[in-house]
Amino acid sequence: MKYFDADFFNDSKLREMENGAKEFNVPAFRENRRLVAIKDGGLHDPSVLVFKSSWSWSSKSKVKESEMFDYPQTSMPQRPSNDEDIAFMSIIELGELIRTKKITSRELTDVFLRRLKRYGTVLESVITYTEDLAYKQAKEADDLLEQGKYLGPLHGIPYGLKDIIAVPEYNTTWGSKTFKNQVIDMEAFVYKRLKSAGAVLVAKLVTGSLAYDDIWFGGRTRNPWNIEEFSTGSSAGPTASTSAGLVPFAIGSETAGSITYPAARCGVTALRPSFGTVARTGVMSLSESLDKLGPFCRSAADCAIVLDAIRGADAGDPSSREIALEDPFHVDITKLTVGYLDSAEMEVVKVLSAKGAKLVPFKLNYNVESVQSILNITMDVDMLAHFDNWQREGHDDDYEAQDQWPVELRRARLVPAVDYVQAQRARGRLIREVQESFTVDAFIGNATDWELVCLGNLVGLPIVVVPTGFKSIEHPPKGNTRRRTTVTTGIYAPPDHDHIALALAMAYQSVTDHHKQRPPIDAN
Repeated sequence: MKYFDADFFNDSKLREMENGAKEFNVPAFRENRRLVAIKDGGLHDPSVLVFKSSWSWSSKSKVKESEMFDYPQTSMPQRPSNDEDIAFMSIIELGELIRTKKITSRELTDVFLRRLKRYGTVLESVITYTEDLAYKQAKEADDLLEQGKYLGPLHGIPYGLKDIIAVPEYNTTWGSKTFKNQVIDMEAFVYKRLKSAGAVLVAKLVTGSLAYDDIWFGGRTRNPWNIEEFSTGSSAGPTASTSAGLVPFAIGSETAGSITYPAARCGVTALRPSFGTVARTGVMSLSESLDKLGPFCRSAADCAIVLDAIRGADAGDPSSREIALEDPFHVDITKLTVGYLDSAEMEVVKVLSAKGAKLVPFKLNYNVESVQSILNITMDVDMLAHFDNWQREGHDDDYEAQDQWPVELRRARLVPAVDYVQAQRARGRLIREVQESFTVDAFIGNATDWELVCLGNLVGLPIVVVPTGFKSIEHPPKGNTRRRTTVTTGIYAPPDHDHIALALAMAYQSVTDHHKQRPPIDAN
């Protein structure tokens, strides 16, 4: 009882508790595990305790699910003469090339599969090439266009999925040697949405083992901007592959930093949406109240396009919602008040101020001192519930990084139900305090500050990670090197206001080109 912080019972009471546990608790535990915990991963039987991150208690939605964003028109791009230039075009540009029949989806699929096979091994960023499916979907996209049917800006565009997302007939490995031959016969919601938008799946990309950091059963994913460095974060494959121009965009996930950390390390624009924006049906679950799916892209505009395609609710994910997002392409930023933390990149502050937004110094005020421990208790206990059988069968001994999940999940066995509930109550208090403190429309701050990462995920705040420059690496190789350390910042908004963060990021990127730079994966 000492390790439950409950060593205040006398011997008589302890004997009474022991007898009660044997007679009532243990049989109930075993029956519940038999019902819902035999299969690992949390794909079935979601908890009825549903977290809602919205700060508005109204159930009415201002925007219908069928209403799409009004995408900007691009000047008629010419088809580049080489694959490299094609590979680093934006979704908007590639979509216009396809729409005007200057390139086919089949040709685009060829380009990106060649790059995936050339660089994927170097970066250790690819688990499975979905080549047959890709060419089938590319042909369908090209055939539809020949019939005069254009599905929108993702029509015929190749992409990758983090390998915690189920696609029938292909392995969904969760990055783990225990599950590397696993095939899940279901279409994840996010995959179905992208398929209906005409996008072409070319690869299942690396997830850190069981969605923890960048180590997986095949190695450790590297940063294209500095090949000696690792990508960090479990959305390692989506980030590195997008950064290196192996895919135009990819879908990753975040529970506690797995979008923000690798995006910052690899210099990629990425969106961690408000909690509940994208249904997670068919996706391995760490924590049902923390997990989010989001895009890695060339730009904030591309992130908006992908978000528009994948957002929505599904019956398989009780936490998912139809959120009343406004069109980020039509937000007037001159009407916004934007705070900036001490950690903000000041170039972003200056640019947005010059674009007409009102910039003010800002600080989030809250009294909850246990933010990081609340997240750890929540995530670890939820994760253990989804991988209870995995631990009981001793598979944690085979885990790729013994100082990660094995240690955390053994510790999670010692979290009493009472103290898990207390952590959720403290989380509720944190949310209320952050809401009261959020006196601006958005704020700019460090995207990888651990306290802010924990807070953002507990509260459900959306963030756009924006590349803002480069600096020299700490230990460069001899001679000239093009390797760089990327510099980024985060643009945060209240829950369900992703459009505000996206609009501000688009405004910044409209007059800067940091997000257009290409990593030196072929150079020293």
